Amino acid sequence: MSKKNKKVIIYAIFAVVLLLLILPKIFSSEAGKQENSMNKMTGPVPVQISVIKPQKLDNKVLTTGTILANEEVNLKSETSGKVVKILFKEGSRVKKGDLLVKINDAELQALLLRAKSALKLAVENEARQKKLLQTGGVSQQVYDASVNELNARKADVALYNAQIEKTEIRAPFDGIVGLRKISEGAYVTTSTDIASMQEIDPIKIDFSIPEKYASFVNINDKISFTIPGNTKIYTGRVYAIEPKIDEATRTLHLRALCPNASKEIHPGSFADVTLILKEITNALMVPTQAIIPILKGQKVYLYKNGRVVESVVQTGIRTDTMVQITDGVSPMDTVITTGILQIAPGMPVTISGTN
Repeated sequence: MSKKNKKVIIYAIFAVVLLLLILPKIFSSEAGKQENSMNKMTGPVPVQISVIKPQKLDNKVLTTGTILANEEVNLKSETSGKVVKILFKEGSRVKKGDLLVKINDAELQALLLRAKSALKLAVENEARQKKLLQTGGVSQQVYDASVNELNARKADVALYNAQIEKTEIRAPFDGIVGLRKISEGAYVTTSTDIASMQEIDPIKIDFSIPEKYASFVNINDKISFTIPGNTKIYTGRVYAIEPKIDEATRTLHLRALCPNASKEIHPGSFADVTLILKEITNALMVPTQAIIPILKGQKVYLYKNGRVVESVVQTGIRTDTMVQITDGVSPMDTVITTGILQIAPGMPVTISGTN
């Protein structure tokens, strides 16, 4: 064997011996690291908590609605004809019964005059026939004919008066007349829009709520609402409830009234509505992040004696940050609000803060 080969063998033996000496230390170091890591993982997990205390809660439903006039009508004529007078100013307030528009009734006035003349004659004829009947001068049949003629002439007068009334468009209620759509001299028919008229004090608010709240809402329940471009909060009360749930949307339709003496709320506006159903004085509330969805409901983790305890709960009203618990917890229970994904029932935890 050559000297060169002997050197190679010696170096190989030296390398093997060196590896045998180093490897146990490497494995020992890795094992130590893993052991330290496991110790850290199995140690108490730091969590934040929230103590459940009874508190006041308004049972509110947030929804949207539409502002309506208290009374609203599109003025139209009951008969066709030429407009001879327009007696209102656009945007003005009028009283119930005020004459707003007059349509030409010259022909009807002439017919009424003729009917009144015939009525006068019939009245005089009935009076004469009555005297003659009393003295035996005419038969009962002749007198009855005069009475029938009198009644017919009265009916004619009443008919023409009714037709003349149809040529007069009067305010059906106290309110404000809008912009007119006709001018004097225009020919109108029964389908012609003349103007709109509205009463806007008070105003109505139409809105709907989910059917699950139907059993909680009552007449006189309070609402608050805002309208676009105005930060003021208005209040009103429910005065009418639709007796049927809408099958298409599964919602219940309600209507409320709100004073509008300043006339700053306009019909047709969009409204963000808050319906206050009832006040709960001892609600148990937990932060939203504490609620854990499960297959058939929801649960929370409670902190008891340094360890995690699981509790299945029933939830109620929700706000932006809190959820009402109706079953599954008691006052002064401590609910865990952070570290939810790192803990499990029975694990030890430490408190790092409160919510």
